[in-house]
Amino acid sequence: MNIALTAAAILLGLMIQSSTAQESNSQPDAISPRSAAVQEEDGQWLMAAKNYASTRFSGLDEINAMNVKDLKVAYTFSTGVNRGQEAAPIVAGGTMYVVTPFPNYLYALDLTKPGAPPKWKFEPNPDPSAQGIACCDVVNRGAAYADGRVFFNTLDSQTIAVDAETGKELWRVQLGDINKGETMTMAPLLVKGKVIVGNSGGEYGVRGWIAALDATTGTTVWKAFSTGPDAEVLIGPDFKPFYAMDQGKDLGVTTWPPNAWEQGGGNVWGWISYDPELNLIYYGTGNPGPWNADLRPGDNKWTAGIFARDADTGQARWFYQWSPHDLYDHDGVNENILLNMQWDGKARKLLVRPERNGHLYVMDRATGEVLSADPFHAITGTLGVDLKTGRLRYNPEKEPKVGRVVRDICPAAPGAKDWNPSAFSPRTGLLYLPHINICMDVEATEANYIAGTPYVGMEVRMKAGPGGHRGEFSAWDIAARKEAWTINEKFPVWSGALVTAGDVVFYGTLDGWFKALDARSGELLWQFKTSSGIIGQPVAYRGPDGKQYVAVLSGVGGWSGAIVAGDLDPRDATAALGFVNAVPDLKQATTPGGTLYVFALP
Repeated sequence: MNIALTAAAILLGLMIQSSTAQESNSQPDAISPRSAAVQEEDGQWLMAAKNYASTRFSGLDEINAMNVKDLKVAYTFSTGVNRGQEAAPIVAGGTMYVVTPFPNYLYALDLTKPGAPPKWKFEPNPDPSAQGIACCDVVNRGAAYADGRVFFNTLDSQTIAVDAETGKELWRVQLGDINKGETMTMAPLLVKGKVIVGNSGGEYGVRGWIAALDATTGTTVWKAFSTGPDAEVLIGPDFKPFYAMDQGKDLGVTTWPPNAWEQGGGNVWGWISYDPELNLIYYGTGNPGPWNADLRPGDNKWTAGIFARDADTGQARWFYQWSPHDLYDHDGVNENILLNMQWDGKARKLLVRPERNGHLYVMDRATGEVLSADPFHAITGTLGVDLKTGRLRYNPEKEPKVGRVVRDICPAAPGAKDWNPSAFSPRTGLLYLPHINICMDVEATEANYIAGTPYVGMEVRMKAGPGGHRGEFSAWDIAARKEAWTINEKFPVWSGALVTAGDVVFYGTLDGWFKALDARSGELLWQFKTSSGIIGQPVAYRGPDGKQYVAVLSGVGGWSGAIVAGDLDPRDATAALGFVNAVPDLKQATTPGGTLYVFALP
């Protein structure tokens, strides 16, 4: 393991120092990048990504690299649901809000009282049949808080607002149709009085969309589809993509076979960032449907890419396609970290994106230009990104075909990293990446669209990648464009990351270890064995008593943990869309769970 922090991270230019650095009692680096849209640290955690820049950086530093070894359990809470716990706990004032997987209970925990007992529990009673069409477990990635209200989504495609103090329902809207295979699993984002949400269901041929709802009433302010004619994608005269491959009229129709865009996928189930200065939201679109690319010749716009949209109107400003004519189910829904820093001697508004196709992209977020695209893990399926055209180059030897088994495609369908978000520290200049070392053997098959049934067209068997370990947790030096250090893990790393001003980075493992590393060196400083595998998002907050706490949900599941949560047969190599073949031993390492763990210093 290379534990040396590269000098380039120390020599980064900046526009201004991060506002969060002033919260730390220890001295920040003299020169560091600034995160865009980062509010001054107030000890709360109001949205899953912590801030609009999606840094997942906490300015709290009471827990630091010197004393983190002394962390103890402050309290625990059972959610009562033993399925995949992917949510980030939300903290507003003296209350923590936790959303469970289906049936999507929303709990409010009173942080002002010993043991944080429940203040109230809201039961939304979603349609039970939604469980049968959830592609990759019945997960939920969290809630959002704003103006005395908590907003969250349910698996059967409802968005709900409740009073944060009482738990009383204020409004709910039905946004999708489960009979078509449409679900919702994402965490909402609140921007300028609007609740921004999107749908899931790409493996069912569901047409993707993103919508902005009025936070007071729930009425739809605007809605943009990911496929189809420009008018429905909200592409107008202000749309100016940087690359020729994304320029043209009605590409959401013409880059598909006739009418195939109607079942084209491109779902919006991942992360959204927001730049208040540009008034743009940034979000990715999922894979095209079906997985079998032979059935959908063309670039399949606007799937497997990223949109920049006007937050007020939803009108698209630019788009870039990570994986044109996606061959490997590489959804483009991962997090977008917004940074203001020097790049090639010029101050730029950057967007940093660790993508499922295995490349770490640095982009100009005002224009959509790709400034760099460097592999951060083993890749065999593609041959790099042409920075002149912006186009990803596929390896013809790894292209799936009907009747032919193609072996050793890396990364596998979940990508070099899936939805589980990274974290960025303005103190170290490092991006902390939880990711996956999984490859796959595939054979394309026929697929016929029937509403509400799987629409995949691929037989997949996943397996460990180079080196035999199946997961990694790495630090990436953005300025130097290379890895600073990495930790190998036995199982895929499916949790999110958290980094703090105490220079400690936290993450969880699929077999249930919650770990704290030195953010600069990668040295393991502390670990705690929880009752189940961790696929949740750790957060840090300041309690009403003035102390710093770190919280994470433990409960194995999701795509990676489906073998445990769904009690699948490890002998079935194609179960869970082939993931079971990669983790047949996971049942021996962990059991189902659903517990919130909160830690603090004595």
